[in-house]
Amino acid sequence: MKKIVIILITLISLTLNAQEGIIKPVKWDSKVEKVSDTEYNVIITGTIDKEWHVFSQFTNEAGSLPSVLSFENLDGNYELIGAAKESKTISAYSNVFEVNETYFLNKAEFIQRIKILNKDIKKISIKLDYQACKEVCINKEAYFTLNLDGSKMVLTNVILDKKSKLLSNSLLLDLKHKERLQSGSEEITLESNLWKIFVLGFLGGLVALLTPCVFPMIPLTVSFFTKQSGTRSKGITNAVLYGVFIVVIYVALSIPFHFLDSVDPEILNTISTNIWLNVIFFVIFIFFSFSFFGYYELTLPSSWSNKMDAASSTGGLIGIFFMAVTLALVSFSCTGPILGSLLAGSLTSDGGAFQLTAGMTGFGLALALPFGLFALFPNLLKSLPKSGGWLTTVKVVLGFIELALAFKFLSNADLVSHWGILKREIFIGIWMVIFLLMALYFFGFIRFPHDGKKKFSFPKVSFAVLIIAFVIYLGTGLTKNSHLKLLAGFPPPTFYSLYEQESDCPLGLNCFKDFDKGLAFAKATNKPILLDFTGWACVNCRKMEENVWSNPKVYEVLKNEYVLISLYIDDRKELPKEDQFKVKLNKNHLKSIETIGDKWSTFQYLNFQTASQPYYVTMSNQLEILNEVKQYTSTDEYYNWLTDSLKN
Repeated sequence: MKKIVIILITLISLTLNAQEGIIKPVKWDSKVEKVSDTEYNVIITGTIDKEWHVFSQFTNEAGSLPSVLSFENLDGNYELIGAAKESKTISAYSNVFEVNETYFLNKAEFIQRIKILNKDIKKISIKLDYQACKEVCINKEAYFTLNLDGSKMVLTNVILDKKSKLLSNSLLLDLKHKERLQSGSEEITLESNLWKIFVLGFLGGLVALLTPCVFPMIPLTVSFFTKQSGTRSKGITNAVLYGVFIVVIYVALSIPFHFLDSVDPEILNTISTNIWLNVIFFVIFIFFSFSFFGYYELTLPSSWSNKMDAASSTGGLIGIFFMAVTLALVSFSCTGPILGSLLAGSLTSDGGAFQLTAGMTGFGLALALPFGLFALFPNLLKSLPKSGGWLTTVKVVLGFIELALAFKFLSNADLVSHWGILKREIFIGIWMVIFLLMALYFFGFIRFPHDGKKKFSFPKVSFAVLIIAFVIYLGTGLTKNSHLKLLAGFPPPTFYSLYEQESDCPLGLNCFKDFDKGLAFAKATNKPILLDFTGWACVNCRKMEENVWSNPKVYEVLKNEYVLISLYIDDRKELPKEDQFKVKLNKNHLKSIETIGDKWSTFQYLNFQTASQPYYVTMSNQLEILNEVKQYTSTDEYYNWLTDSLKN
């Protein structure tokens, strides 16, 4: 249980980090004290809000994250003398991590002595990474620039170095006929009217409900309220609160943007494709599946459950809120790209953050509505015939489905990090084993802790036969370049294979994964460009490639008429050091471009003001936009769009 609690705390911390613009539990100050002609004390002091605490540099590594001071430009300029000293700390035992942790209350102070090696250096820059905790923890960063003469630093506009300025400018395209991007394209144009934005958000929420990250969570919600609701009135109250909390969580995501001068629209895409977050989701879904199998009950800590049962329901509100937060978190891998598109589209016109709030409200309401309705009627599960063991059977089936979906999250992490451990055939093979085990369960060869005596029936045998047919269908995907059109988007792409491939592009097409190289080839061959913003973990991108691009007439146009440039916005492979740089997002903030995904996601937003995938743009090799953009669409519409673009 403690491991599960730790995972939940970690996930909640990640959500709070997304709102760090509004949650500031520590106010920092800094100064320099001269010790001698060559030595100085750098002093960083934090005033900590009531009930919050910040962890020491020297807290137990098996517990919460320690504070870390990072000094920039050390080489040849100055050196650190010993470890940083700290003000008074407190040591206390953590029931969660089962270790003693060391932390600051009310005030945190770090004193680092430095020795100057370069007499010309006049100022130093420091980054402080720390974790602040109350009921939950958030990871924060603080930046300091100090003059060695002790004078106060005056905040000025950040300035790019020569290399970063050059590489930043290379991301900006001199696009011609940009008005064509939005003509007739409802997919990327969000009207300024708040009600229309609300409706678009609501529709996005309905789409998100059909994703594998959200739909399997419905039975968990029903089970939770079935167990926790002693009376019908209490069940209705809890259900309404649950739905309200879902809406509040998504609206809260928009609040920080009302306080910021500018927005990074890639944040939600970044969260949804984060390697370790997907690994955490993989572990959570494994936990969920074995809970459905009946090996243990996946519940909140007993202290929370006791409070939820109490008449004065302070604990109940917390428990319901945690359930709503858990839903929002485990669904991020699928809802992130949808929200990213909503975020970018909302903030490109005059409505700004108010449009984003309207869209988030619609999205949250759509997501909450069916969960609230299911929770309002928890007796639907109880009404299932007990004699036939349907409830247990349904839970076990859901357990197998959860187990299969868990590997989708692991596959996402594998794809964006290029580990190479879950190639397409291995992924399909794992799914074949899982569904074969499900069929054996229906035939009675496998039993789980809560199973009663197995009774064969025509529906059970029929269902088992259908599952075996599905396993056989999966088996057809083990051959080279085979397409499982019914499951397009779930397995890794066909070119991510154990078989030797002609290219590492979809369907064996010739493609470029660098815009400049693709543009040069287009000019050399005098062909137009199909710019494809895609992602390794993008389900709809795979569906377009395997269901639309594979159509013979579409494939021929792509192969013969266009230069395909596919830019993967979630690629976590690091750029060479000489190609890493910073982009100026606003007057006092620089964004580091360290990975391939960082580069192309920023490239997409700077030129097209969106963070959505798939996102297709046709342009000439002279950077003339040829047509409106396309996203997820039908084969005929996509083909007509490609051919119409060639006429311009």
